[in-house]
Amino acid sequence: MAQEEKKAFKHWFDRAAAKELAGQIAAVYPEFDQQKFIRHCCKNLSSLEFHARVKQFSQAMELSLPDDYRKSASILQKSLPAILPDCEAVTDGWLQWPVGQFIADNGLPHFAESMDAMHALTQRFSAEFAVRPFVEHQQDATFSHLYQLLDDPSSHVRRWCSEGTRTRLPWGSKLHKLIADPSPIWPILDALKTDDELYVRRSVANNLNDLSKDHPDAVLNRCKSWSKEADEKTTWVIKHGLRGLIKAGNPRALSIIGYKKPDKIVATLKVSPVKVSIGGSALMTASIENQSARRQELMIDYLVYYKGKRDSDRCKVFKWKTISIAAKDKLTLEKKHPMKMTTIRALYGGKHRLELQVNGEIVANGSFTLLGK
Repeated sequence: MAQEEKKAFKHWFDRAAAKELAGQIAAVYPEFDQQKFIRHCCKNLSSLEFHARVKQFSQAMELSLPDDYRKSASILQKSLPAILPDCEAVTDGWLQWPVGQFIADNGLPHFAESMDAMHALTQRFSAEFAVRPFVEHQQDATFSHLYQLLDDPSSHVRRWCSEGTRTRLPWGSKLHKLIADPSPIWPILDALKTDDELYVRRSVANNLNDLSKDHPDAVLNRCKSWSKEADEKTTWVIKHGLRGLIKAGNPRALSIIGYKKPDKIVATLKVSPVKVSIGGSALMTASIENQSARRQELMIDYLVYYKGKRDSDRCKVFKWKTISIAAKDKLTLEKKHPMKMTTIRALYGGKHRLELQVNGEIVANGSFTLLGK
């Protein structure tokens, strides 16, 4: 796997992968036409991006396996490698991705067989993408089935129940019905929030974070209810699940994790130099004084308003520090913010505003000018 990780994602599915997958299937189904499969997998492969390659591998399976889906699903299930030994090696099963695609592409009319195949697959790689058409088009039956698996002995299966129902799963299709009405998801998250495996709880938190983008009040209400009798596991899920709302400075989210509205906090923010070249850094110096008569827990973030190509600002929130400040105390913090070009952020010259945020409230501001090329 270490060698594979050096490749671009799309290059994981190349001729060598096609040959390996063909051998895996032929080992349990000798009639499998390996050359036909490989030939179709590799058709115009260099012009295809990642998802298109996975789709083409799935189509090659469809052309090379029996016409009867139930037979094909059984063959693929039998061909799967050994169950992954732990929860940190999920990507070791990446070669099985097209198996999940095959189920997603062909399995909807065969619910029981598809669920059995995904139950096996998710213990070798993941079936979080494969299950999404079932969640969207056979919602009642799919959730009824997943509810029965919430105490499955396999942590991979328990995680699948949460990860496969994420409304905005990265690389996955959006689940529009659940975006409109997420109520079927709550029993899954309620059951798994205290799971012994962090791998499962992380999925619960990610599911919550997805839901918070469309139903912030529902997520806040749930987390507030959980927090009343939260153990260490649930506390972690709440904090991680609310991270999007916390970063945005949502007062209710901050209150749930213990950060109240700042009381008599006086702050300044100085930025130097006043002109920064692309590739350089802006040094921020924050002075924060607690003028109240009580100690306060502070979550300190800062906002950068990047200049856009057409002079529109794009705001990005960055974490700075969490601190406890005594009554009548004062402190000074320093932090450098790099202004480097990245693959996800273009930089444009002009005035860049900065804001200092404490427990969700803007308490000071500053600026610098980025020199264009």
